[in-house]
Amino acid sequence: MENFEKLLTLFFFIIIPNIVQVDANFFKSMHITWGAQHALLQGDDLQLMLDESSGSGAKSKKSFLFGTIETRIKLVPGNSEGIATSYYLSSTGNQRDEIDFEFIGNISGQPYTIHTNIFAHGSGNKEQQFYLWFDPTTDFHNYTIHWNPTEIVFYIDSIPIRVFRNYEYEGIAYPNKQGMRVYISLHKANNWATRGGLVKVDWSEAPFTAKFNHFRARACKWNGEVSFYECASNIPANWWTSSIYKQLSYAQMDQLNWVRSNHMIYDYCHDTQRFNGQMPLECFKGQF
Repeated sequence: MENFEKLLTLFFFIIIPNIVQVDANFFKSMHITWGAQHALLQGDDLQLMLDESSGSGAKSKKSFLFGTIETRIKLVPGNSEGIATSYYLSSTGNQRDEIDFEFIGNISGQPYTIHTNIFAHGSGNKEQQFYLWFDPTTDFHNYTIHWNPTEIVFYIDSIPIRVFRNYEYEGIAYPNKQGMRVYISLHKANNWATRGGLVKVDWSEAPFTAKFNHFRARACKWNGEVSFYECASNIPANWWTSSIYKQLSYAQMDQLNWVRSNHMIYDYCHDTQRFNGQMPLECFKGQF
């Protein structure tokens, strides 16, 4: 592990002179990719709509490798069963990497489900799910993915809810070699979302609308090769070097444990039936 950390330190000192910050609003950073008639992109605001004819989606103009990606979201209010709002990072191809936030709607008055997952080299099956402890439809809340060479941390309003650490040196795949774009969409998920797809969209409630603002990607722009990073000039060098070894504070650890003890509803590492007792290797490793 010590040699691994030394290599990471050397790697970042080599590329630091080329690091720049990509920190722009929705209009500058993203474009509508489908359902354009159901989307509105203006300044630092993005609005996506879903009706029976179509949903809508957007993606970032650039790919990133490592950094902190955040946005604020106001989810579909009311009766949102069978609907999914997606906010994730992904590369392309069969060996894709991916880091997922998905928000699964529900019947009015019941909590949203936060679905998280991680794919590395085409392999996923790392789902963890949570019920939110607030109503995400009445106001905007911040959802952040922090991704560096040693760990991925999911945050909601600065509260960490999940950590996935890099154990690649022990044969566990980790997303660290492919640039990923940011994707945001609002779409029908009748076949898998609410109660495993048993509850369908009530189209009499349509159109459904999700709103987004304050998109920020303090991250490395990816050009296809490690030596060709373009990152942004105003990130201090110590921001990156400290991020390599970033650890949660004691207060954040308490928050993480509180969320996981009181609001986690599914953890793949506890699903022995699903894996026939052959649990993924990372389930035996410390993630905090």
